[in-house]
Amino acid sequence: MNPKNPSEDLSRRKFIGSCCAAVGSTGMLSTLAQLRLTGAIASADTKTVTASGATAPDYKALVCLFLSGGNDANNFIIPNDTTGYANYSSVTGGRGALALPQSALLGLNPKTSDGRAWGLHPSLNADVAGTNTTGLKSLFDSGKMALLANVGSLAVPTTKAQYSARSVPLPLSLFSHNDQQVEWQASIADKGFSTGWGGRMADLTDTLNKNNSISMSITLNGQNSFQVGRNVAQYSVSTNGAIALSGSATPTGTSFQSIRTKAQNDLLAAQNNNLFETAFGGLTANAIADSALLANVLAANATLPFTTAFPNTSLGQQLKTIARLIAAGPTLGLNRQIFFARVGGWDLHDQQVTAGATATGTHANLIADVSRSLAAFYDATAYMGVANQVTTFTASDFGRTYNTNGDGSDHGWGSHHMIVGGAVKGGDIYGAMPNLTRSGPDDSGTRGNWIPTTSVDEYSATLASWFGVSATNLPVILPNIGRFARANVAFL
Repeated sequence: MNPKNPSEDLSRRKFIGSCCAAVGSTGMLSTLAQLRLTGAIASADTKTVTASGATAPDYKALVCLFLSGGNDANNFIIPNDTTGYANYSSVTGGRGALALPQSALLGLNPKTSDGRAWGLHPSLNADVAGTNTTGLKSLFDSGKMALLANVGSLAVPTTKAQYSARSVPLPLSLFSHNDQQVEWQASIADKGFSTGWGGRMADLTDTLNKNNSISMSITLNGQNSFQVGRNVAQYSVSTNGAIALSGSATPTGTSFQSIRTKAQNDLLAAQNNNLFETAFGGLTANAIADSALLANVLAANATLPFTTAFPNTSLGQQLKTIARLIAAGPTLGLNRQIFFARVGGWDLHDQQVTAGATATGTHANLIADVSRSLAAFYDATAYMGVANQVTTFTASDFGRTYNTNGDGSDHGWGSHHMIVGGAVKGGDIYGAMPNLTRSGPDDSGTRGNWIPTTSVDEYSATLASWFGVSATNLPVILPNIGRFARANVAFL
C-alpha cells in the first residue's frame, strides 16, 4: 500500500470540517469510526419544521459580537473628574495625542460608584440616523446596557507581583492576536484549543430545542472558535440569508440548470462503497436541503417592519439578519439560539484619531457603527417582544496600551465590554476599573497594560447561567471557573 500524502490527507480533513460547518443538522458525529453512520444520517430526509407561532416563553438567544483586532477600551470609558482627566490627558503619563476632549465625553451616572467619575466616548450616542440623540448611551441610561470593566484572559487570578515573578500560570501567548482571539472564544487560557465555550454550551443545551433541521449555532461572519462544539456544528449564513449552491434550480423541467441539478442530486444520492464518498454525498445533500429550508423560512419574514432601520454596514446587516433568524426561531422549533457576529478594523497602531479633533477618526467611526447597529438590534428585539430573551455581549482580542505610539496604540490586556438586552441589569459598571497609573499596581509593565480583574471565565459564566446552564454544569462549559471567586458577576 502506498503511504498517504500528508498534504492530501490534511486537505481532506479540512474539507470535511468545512462541510460539517455548513451543514445545518446538529449532532454530527466526529470520529472516523462513526463516519459511515454520519453519511447515512445526513442523507436521510429529516427536513421538517414546526408550525409557525409566537416565541416560546422559555426561548433565549445569546449574541456574541466580536470586535476583531483589539478595541482600545481606554478611549471607551474615560476618567471624567478633574484629577482623573488631567492624568488621562497627560503627555508623559497618560494618553497624550489620543486623549479625547473632556467637553465631548458622555458623562456616566452608574448606580454604584468607585469614587471616580467616568464618561463614554461621544460616538456611543450615535443613533441610526446619526443625529446623536439615541444610541448605546441611551440604552445604558435606561437600564438596558451594562458595562463590564477590565475583563481579559486569565489562567488564574493574577496580581502584578505574581505576573512579574511568573509565579502563577499565565495565558498562552499574551498580546498575540490569533492566540488571544481563540482564548477569548474558548474561555480556556492555559491549554491548546479544542472547542469554544459557545460550542460546549450548544452541545449541553441543544436538547431544549424541538427540531434539529437548522443548527442552534449560527454565524454571520464565517467560521469562528466560539461556536466549535463536539456535536452541534456552527451553521454559516450571509447577510443575504442562506448560502445556496450557485447555479442550482428546481430539479424538474428541461432547462440546463434543472437538468444539471437533477444530475447533481442523483450523484449525491448514489450508493458508494467508499466511506469518504458516501459521507461527502450525504453531507453535501444535507447542506443543500438545509439551505433551501432556511431560505424559505427567511423569505416568510423578509419584510419584518422593524421600528428602527439598520445601518447599511456589515455589522448593521449582520445584526439585521440575526433579528430575522430570531423571528424564525419558532418556525424552526428552536428554544435556544447562539449567534456570532464580527466587525474588524480595531487593530489601530496608527491613524486611530484625527489630529486636532480626537473625538473623530477611525476609532470613533467604528464605535459609532457599533452604537447604531446594536441600538437598532435592541429596538428590533423590543418590537418582536423578545428583548428580555435576547442578550448581546461584546468580546475582543484584548485592550490596548494606555500610552500612545504616536497616533495609535499597541496590544494590551484587560479591556471593557458591553452587555445589551432587556434582561440586563443595566445602568451600572460591573467589575473593577483599573488604577490608570502607568507602572502602577494594575500595569503589567510600564505602558499601561492592565492586568484583568475579571476573567473571561467569569464573564462567560454569567452569560451561560442566564442561558440556562446550571451551576452543576458550569464546569462542563468553563473548566477553569472554579479557580475564580465569582461564577456570576450579576449583570443579568
